[in-house]
Amino acid sequence: MTADWINTAILSASFLALFGIAELLYHFARVKVELTRKLVHLGTGILTLLFPLMLSNHWFVLLLCGSFAVILIVSLRFKLLPSINAIDRVSVGSLAYPVSVYCCYLVFQAEQQDFTYFYIPILMLAICDPIAALTGKRWPMGKYSIGKETKTLMGSGMFLASALIVYISLTASLHPETSVLMLVWRGLIVAGIATLAEAVSGKGTDNITIPGAVLLALYMTNYA
Repeated sequence: MTADWINTAILSASFLALFGIAELLYHFARVKVELTRKLVHLGTGILTLLFPLMLSNHWFVLLLCGSFAVILIVSLRFKLLPSINAIDRVSVGSLAYPVSVYCCYLVFQAEQQDFTYFYIPILMLAICDPIAALTGKRWPMGKYSIGKETKTLMGSGMFLASALIVYISLTASLHPETSVLMLVWRGLIVAGIATLAEAVSGKGTDNITIPGAVLLALYMTNYA
């Protein structure tokens, strides 16, 4: 229990340092908010990967996620942390992120601490989502709309490709007994469902729908 408290303090300091770096880049290096948001998005995902290794109880994860949700709510209310919040669109992404992390941790514990159920959804959210957003803005080729959301084939294609790489590399490491054919087949299903979830989501809701879709796809492929 003492180790959990110490590790919670270390993780809290690391997250605050990440926010501080983003603020310095935004205010002094004049880095655009879209890039600092993606930096925080990626950095948060990487730090989150330490949760199963450093925290043995979901209550400490809830404490971390809840604390940062409160910080983000206060920052929105008082217009703080512009490196995250200074965007010209409505987004619930910052608040949805800690909810997803906590839910993924609960599933991880429910599945006998199988890292697959935590690392794959978190990494697809942390890596594939920013890749899709940045490439879609840089090369806006093949625009299409699903409902009110406009996406690009370039962004969706990059999400699919990076999600497939994440799935295959992680599953091969965590479950080396899985055959190559099964890795590719299951990877295409999981990556495809995650890509669809990203395509239909907007206003930051992809921070919920992507991990949720990945977990659903993992259950479909692992227990089919």
